Amino acid sequence: MKKLIALMAGAALTMAACGGSDVSETDDASFESGGATETEAPATDAPPTDPPVSEPAATEPGGTDAPPETEPAAEGDSDGVLNVPDEFATIQEAVDAAVAGDLVLIAPGVYNEAVDVVTDEIVIRGLEREGVVLDGELELDNGIRVLGAKGVAVENLTTQNYTNNGVFFTSADGYRASYVTAYRIGDYGVYAFDSINGQIEHSYGAGSPDAGLYIGQCFPCNAVVDDFLAEHNGLGYSGTNAGGNLTIANSTFRFNRAGIVPNSGSYELCYPQRDNLIVGNTVYSNNNPNTPAIDVAMLAMGNGVVAAGGIGNTIERNLIYDHDKTGIALVPFLEEGANDDLPTEDEWAQTCADQREQPLADEIPEQLLWEPYGNTVRDNAISDSRVADIAVEAVSEPTGGLENCFLGNDITSSAPAALETLAPCGSEAVPADDEAWSVEPLNVLTWLTDAENAPPSVDYEIAELPPIPDLDDMPDAATAPAEPATDMPRSIDVDAITTPAR
Repeated sequence: MKKLIALMAGAALTMAACGGSDVSETDDASFESGGATETEAPATDAPPTDPPVSEPAATEPGGTDAPPETEPAAEGDSDGVLNVPDEFATIQEAVDAAVAGDLVLIAPGVYNEAVDVVTDEIVIRGLEREGVVLDGELELDNGIRVLGAKGVAVENLTTQNYTNNGVFFTSADGYRASYVTAYRIGDYGVYAFDSINGQIEHSYGAGSPDAGLYIGQCFPCNAVVDDFLAEHNGLGYSGTNAGGNLTIANSTFRFNRAGIVPNSGSYELCYPQRDNLIVGNTVYSNNNPNTPAIDVAMLAMGNGVVAAGGIGNTIERNLIYDHDKTGIALVPFLEEGANDDLPTEDEWAQTCADQREQPLADEIPEQLLWEPYGNTVRDNAISDSRVADIAVEAVSEPTGGLENCFLGNDITSSAPAALETLAPCGSEAVPADDEAWSVEPLNVLTWLTDAENAPPSVDYEIAELPPIPDLDDMPDAATAPAEPATDMPRSIDVDAITTPAR
């Protein structure tokens, strides 16, 4: 009976942080049909007042009553800078005309476009982050979607009111989003799927039912998230099967239903989720009942960092506070409708490329139970967690047998009790069959009960959001040379990162 109850508890996290509709049928159909895109000349009126956004500095792009009618160059622009709308009426026209190394430079204005990118190593940049607004009017699917193109960078602009994603990289080798705002988006704000060698920096995501930021299906990902602000989403960060030189650093996750939530699952490739470094982040007050939210966000609600079936992650030097459940939790993940069997331990180091070449199991179980193995939680400052500041729980085997460790955390509570004594890093853990592991356990079954009674999701189209905060612009946007997303990610000095001050 205890095992059955525990399995039910695992169901509470069945899809925690899953990329619910990572590559939608709409996306696939559009790509297969040649990426049909709805584009219009930029609007000459101010952005809608709902959702709130600062008005562009110039509501008539190019300083004229209407964009000049120009024919796009057949093979890019002679000076390498394609100006919208002075030289090209729409962003899509400029992108289609660009060649590798070109800069698509966008003047302030509102652009009702869904832009598809298939050209390698171009840079798409707004002259003003607040002033260049791509608005999907709650009808278009993705603000900017990079379809397999290598080395594309998107910089210094705002996307809002899209039904799927704000900025979306898929199957990209080399990508970068810098100084990007994604606001009131129907799925993910900034989204990198099946993509490697990337950088997401100085960016913002708010008002998405799934996540403000998502990286999924990559190992090794070779990616860095640096200085991202995610708020008022279902999940701040979601990452299914993403890891391998993947660092999430110096970022803030606040006022979401849950904060940072990586997870394993066979419904995407590159399983299991493993090898994230989550360091130097500020994670607080992720208990927000008034956000848009998919079901899994309601299941994970009230937690700061949740590694659901993750392996070998390091969570350190983060400031985490004010959560209805836990600050950091390592929990099992029960997947229904599995596509493969569980990888064995000797397959955990297998790259995504190698995994693609492997056949699926002859017999696939209906369920997979992903346990959190070998994670390290150290030197975090965690407070005001109503259940436990740090927590771990297993289902298929004793919790103490999973080789997770905890050290040097500034905490006042844990589940089980005295967790840093039970599973210290760098020294032998208390035997898994010791009764001490059963003292004040986490009991994730309560999460399922809480989710059933949680406030329902608010429609993302009408959810009340705060005004976009005052965010940094890209320096020298008008004059900086184009830097395609090659040689990504940029290195950051992880050793210099300290725990943020409250």
